[in-house]
Amino acid sequence: MNKCKIKEMADHEKPVEKLLEQGPEVLSDAELLAIILRTGSNEMSAIELAQFVLNAHPIYKGLSGLNYRYVNDLVSIPGIGYVKASQIIAITEISRRISSEKHKLDLSLSSSDSVANYFMEEVRYMTKERVYALFNTSSHRIIKKVQLSEGSIDRSILSIRELFKEALRADAANIVLIHNHPSGDPSPSTIDVSITRQIKNMGDEMGIPLLDHIIIGNGTYYSMGAEGLI
Repeated sequence: MNKCKIKEMADHEKPVEKLLEQGPEVLSDAELLAIILRTGSNEMSAIELAQFVLNAHPIYKGLSGLNYRYVNDLVSIPGIGYVKASQIIAITEISRRISSEKHKLDLSLSSSDSVANYFMEEVRYMTKERVYALFNTSSHRIIKKVQLSEGSIDRSILSIRELFKEALRADAANIVLIHNHPSGDPSPSTIDVSITRQIKNMGDEMGIPLLDHIIIGNGTYYSMGAEGLI
């Protein structure tokens, strides 16, 4: 049996024609994804397959669930091969980059809200903790962004020595730290606060002050600088 292609559907079912005639905003999430997938499977139309993909994750449903998908688990879905899986991964990555570019224009290191918005889409869906450092000039322009570490699902090991070695290499005047909490709750742990204060003290001694440490949750964040913890 041949796969059911979008072009073979009845006119009222064709998402491409619907988009062209009425605009993308009238399409459902499944119809938009069906345009990307182009074909269905032996058992499902392209729209049905798209709807199945959107609801296949055991916890995260809908478009946000695509952010928790990887190629290997996508290809386990009947009707999704490596090409379709790559297409899905590509559109989720594009959406994250669009969001980052949008906030990049307004990025200000003096504003924790600005920094959090810039990093939010990049790190909020990660299943492991990652620690990033922004090395900056005295006028608060970013010289370099560095990923310092990646830990387990609930912990990331940060080397303070490595942090300042990288800061010296970049000739940084100051530092901003960012890391994510996969739980979605950005509240700092006791270890978060302890390590941050060690970094703050060493930075003050070396003349490379830590301006802030921002923890990213799911759509929310915590600024240690704004909360007076550093």
